[in-house]
Amino acid sequence: MSKEKKEEKLVERRVTYTFYKDGKFYIVENVPARVNEETGEQYFAPETVEALRRIILSGQKPRRTVETPVFDFV
Repeated sequence: MSKEKKEEKLVERRVTYTFYKDGKFYIVENVPARVNEETGEQYFAPETVEALRRIILSGQKPRRTVETPVFDFV
């Protein structure tokens, strides 16, 4: 019996990227990514990762701010 490797199907999408640094969550919307349709795993081009880093570390004013509740799992 031969095992066939299932081919991943990646589609271009705009996703929401979240990042946690120094006790703060950062959210960047409309980020271009290749997304595995089966698993939902997201892949970013190196230039996209660099742009995300610049956006988050730049200190620029965000388009909007959201309040996020935090819970302990007990």
